[in-house]
Amino acid sequence: MGVLAGLPPQVRQYLIVTGNYWAFTLTDGALRMLVVLHFHQLGYNPLEIAFLFLFYEVFGVITNLVGGWLGARVGLTRTMNIGLAMQIIALSMLLVPASLLTVPWVMAAQALSGIAKDLNKMSAKSSIKLLVRKDDQSTLYKWVAILTGSKNTLKGVGFFLGGALLTFLGFQGALASMVVGLFIVWIFSLLMLKKDMGKAISKPKFSQIFSKSSAINRLSAARMFLFGARDVWFVVALPIYLANTFQWDHWMVGGFLAIWVIGYGIIQSIAPLLTGKKTGIPPDGKDAFIWAIALLFIPITIGILLQNNIYPPISLITGLLIFGAVFAINSSIHSYLIVSYAKEDGVSLDVGFYYMANAMGRLIGTVLSGYVFQVSGLTMCLLISAMFIAITSVISLKLPKHKDF
Repeated sequence: MGVLAGLPPQVRQYLIVTGNYWAFTLTDGALRMLVVLHFHQLGYNPLEIAFLFLFYEVFGVITNLVGGWLGARVGLTRTMNIGLAMQIIALSMLLVPASLLTVPWVMAAQALSGIAKDLNKMSAKSSIKLLVRKDDQSTLYKWVAILTGSKNTLKGVGFFLGGALLTFLGFQGALASMVVGLFIVWIFSLLMLKKDMGKAISKPKFSQIFSKSSAINRLSAARMFLFGARDVWFVVALPIYLANTFQWDHWMVGGFLAIWVIGYGIIQSIAPLLTGKKTGIPPDGKDAFIWAIALLFIPITIGILLQNNIYPPISLITGLLIFGAVFAINSSIHSYLIVSYAKEDGVSLDVGFYYMANAMGRLIGTVLSGYVFQVSGLTMCLLISAMFIAITSVISLKLPKHKDF
């Protein structure tokens, strides 16, 4: 506490926001792995597991759209703390006896968790815009990359944590331990975060939730297809494929996916060093297009190798690692661009609209991941992923270049 007090106010708030986001992300990643593995163990098929997350993604879409408007009216601190409180309630809902843990009940808990997650993420990402000088775009890129990358690293740890807690404490024991930890973080956040951060000077009308910026609309569309391309094979299809085809146990599935997401987060964090910007100039629309094209051929190659049964474990694992690294750079560039494009007054409106598209992409990817895998297998999921990335590439061609800013 004393160390925090001695830091500049902007840095102190950034660290508190980041720590808050980290804690939430740990429980979010762990909960995702707990639900996938626990209900697969109970005999649910891939499509049924995908539908457990349906409301999580649906309400994520709604929350980002409405949450940006809410954050501009009441401040980002309040929306962030509301998100933490709702996640505590969502986790607690799953502590009921096993006989009451029905599909509708789990879907309702996931809906609450989806609202919580996107309130927290929208608040964290929007707040960075307010903590960096307007003319210091290089620092903005670095801070966004660190927040985004470290969040995903912790999400990977959450995957591992979910698998480990399920093994050692069981489903309810794992949930109870997360409730206690997140409650402590929530109290700290209530006490330490600046109260009026992000509140717009002029109160935005509800009709302003839809972006009127062509740059933000294009970037949002590109983001939707980019994340649909990831989740169409990663969310449901991949964990079940690893468990069924490779006969991996909970530890191995959770551990591998954790390592993948941790590595993905690390690459995101150091993206400013990997995008070739020796002059310190942050990326623009041209970079978004180039990195999308680089990503396009990876799922196609993995799909062809699997279809022809060419060293399936090596092909899948190596391809997944390469996909994760290139996807991480794409994601980091997008995360910077939205914060850069967003207006400073009422920043959460623009960021919320963008992450609404992000949530829509996850929703489409999640449903397709369960359905397509059940009907046609992992190879078809990979080919749909490639198609989505191709659409992302085309949209990215129209994103503003530096001369257009």
